[in-house]
Amino acid sequence: MSDGRKQRGMRTRAIHAGEQPDPVTGASAPNLVMSTSFVTENPEASFSALELTEDAPYAYTRWGNPTTNQLEAKLADIEGAEAAIVFASGMAATIALLLHRLRAGDHLIVSDIAYAGVSELVRDTLTKLSVDVTCADLSDLDEFRRALRPETKLVLVETPANPILRLTDIRAVADLAHKAGAELVVDSTFATPIATRPIEHGADYVLHSLTKYLCGHGDALGGAVLGRVDRMLTLRRDTAIHLGGVLSPFNAWLIMRGIATLPIRMAAHADSAMKVSRFLEAHPRVTRVIYPGLPSHPQHALAKRQMDNYSAMLTFQVADGPSAAKRMAERLEVIHYAVSLGHHRSLVFYLPTAELQKASFRLDDEHLERYRTYAGDGVFRLSVGLEDADDLCADLDQALADV
Repeated sequence: MSDGRKQRGMRTRAIHAGEQPDPVTGASAPNLVMSTSFVTENPEASFSALELTEDAPYAYTRWGNPTTNQLEAKLADIEGAEAAIVFASGMAATIALLLHRLRAGDHLIVSDIAYAGVSELVRDTLTKLSVDVTCADLSDLDEFRRALRPETKLVLVETPANPILRLTDIRAVADLAHKAGAELVVDSTFATPIATRPIEHGADYVLHSLTKYLCGHGDALGGAVLGRVDRMLTLRRDTAIHLGGVLSPFNAWLIMRGIATLPIRMAAHADSAMKVSRFLEAHPRVTRVIYPGLPSHPQHALAKRQMDNYSAMLTFQVADGPSAAKRMAERLEVIHYAVSLGHHRSLVFYLPTAELQKASFRLDDEHLERYRTYAGDGVFRLSVGLEDADDLCADLDQALADV
């Protein structure tokens, strides 16, 4: 990339990075290439992923595709990474990276609170492969130091953490991990590159569920791993191609279209989230609100230092969560009572602490008590969409009435 392109603003890069007019037709929008196979002029070309090089011609879409490669170039540009690989989902991206970097006998340190699918994956699947896993509160640097071992290979952080929005100091954890000879992986799905670019803070890899804010419209699954060019090339050969969890070109095209509006969407998301969080914080039925942009967030100072945008995920508690969840599912008119996040429409869902503890987190007494300081007996996780903030507040108000 030229110095001039590096200096362009994020809105310009989100639109233009990785894209160019079609050289044959002059089409301005990116082409959607759905072909699974490509004609080759070299009859002696190798049919082995082990021979794959960075500049290899297209042969088969599981190996590489013009549309998915455009998405990868765009992601790398806005994230500040050398390269990216896209996958069929965020979970596909996560397991690909973990299987690529970890072997039997290696040690993984992971956030004790992370997306439920990742929590279950590291506790149940990786341990069956003889990978030693330590789940630790990575917002506590003393606890992180104690968790590090000579055989620690990877550290996996999710910040803000799903669902309680606890933050981790990426720079501090990266410095400690590197001194111990380990690499740092940051799942930055909640933050997006608009808020935080972990590589700038010392991370070695970044994970995204593209399904969420980067797509932005709730209509395409996808995931991504970003990092150094050499690491991405071997990751593509060893896991993307051989495990087969690659992204559909159609989904890549949809996600690329979503990224074009990511900077302006995230500004609108964050603006509405601040208004909704302040409304809820003053609501008589709400007992607590957690949002990184609020001064009441226990790590607000870190949020100001590490995040350029506070994103649009917030959680709140009410006195009787299960009863309130039932009423909200019945009463909400604008907000959808549904799982997932990062869509243009607002979504809310109740997450009971006991259920998450039993199925996913399985925390010891000390860590469970820490979790409860954020979540109590359960939280409503609200993904604030792009509707008018006043309409969202009115919808929540009527749904919370008599709770």
